[in-house]
Amino acid sequence: MRDSDSPETELLRTLLQPLLEDFQYWFARSRDFLETEQLLFMSQSDQSDLLTRVKEAQEEVHTAKMLFMATDAKVGIDMATLMPWHQLVTECWNVATRFRQGGEV
Repeated sequence: MRDSDSPETELLRTLLQPLLEDFQYWFARSRDFLETEQLLFMSQSDQSDLLTRVKEAQEEVHTAKMLFMATDAKVGIDMATLMPWHQLVTECWNVATRFRQGGEV
C-alpha cells in the first residue's frame, strides 16, 4: 500500500476533494431549486427527470467521496465518471440562468 503522504496522494487530496465538495454544493443547490420552483419553460416531466438525475448524481458523489475518504485519498475517480456530473451541473446552471431571465429563449 502507498504512503498516505506520497505526492500522488497529496495531489489527489488537493484536487479531488474540493472538486467533490463543489459537486455536492451545486447538486444540493440544483435539487433545492428544482424542488421549489415551477419552471414554466420546461414540462413537468422534464423538470422531474432533471431532478431525478440530480438526486442520482448526489448519491454517486456522496458514495465517491466516502470511498475517497475511506481509502485516505489513495484512489482517484475516472474521468468517465466525472464528466457526466460536470455536464449535469452545466445543464442545471443553464436552467437556472434561463429561469432568472424570465424563461425566454
